[in-house]
Amino acid sequence: MKLSSKDFLTESLNFPQFEFELTERNGKLSIFDSLRKKFLILTPEEWVRQHMIQFLVQFKNYPKSLFALEKGLKYNAVQKRFDILVLDRMGKPFLLIECKASDVKLSQKTAEQIAVYNKSIEAPFIGVSNGRQHLFLELAGNGTEYIQLNELPNFPIN
Repeated sequence: MKLSSKDFLTESLNFPQFEFELTERNGKLSIFDSLRKKFLILTPEEWVRQHMIQFLVQFKNYPKSLFALEKGLKYNAVQKRFDILVLDRMGKPFLLIECKASDVKLSQKTAEQIAVYNKSIEAPFIGVSNGRQHLFLELAGNGTEYIQLNELPNFPIN
C-alpha cells in the first residue's frame, strides 16, 4: 500500500515517532484508534489527534481509561464537539485539547476556540496543536485568564 499519496502522512510532525496500524477500507485510508478500539477514517486532523494521544499516554503518563474523545458539548445553545478531554482521577476535567490539521496555522482564533469550549468544561489545562506547533495554557486563579505553559503537564501521580 502506498501511503505517500496522502501528503500529510509524509510531513514531519513535532512528536516522537509512533507506530500506527493503517489499513485501506473502501478506498479510504483508516487508522486504528487504540482508545476507541476501532478503525477511523484517516484525516489530517485525525493524524494529529492520534499522535497527541500516543504522546500523552507514552510520554506524559496519561491513563488511557481517563480519555474522552470527540464528544459533544453545548455552548450558548450551540452544539460543539471537542477533540480530546482527559479527566483527573476524581472524574473532573483536567486537560482539554483541540487538534487541527498540520496545514492550519495556530492563531489567536484557534486558541480562543478551545478557551470558549473550556467555559463549559472548566479544565485547568487546555491546548491546541496542529502537530507541528503546540500551545498549552493553564487557567489562572481568577478563572478568566490563561497563562502560557512551556510544556504540557505530566499527569498527576496521585
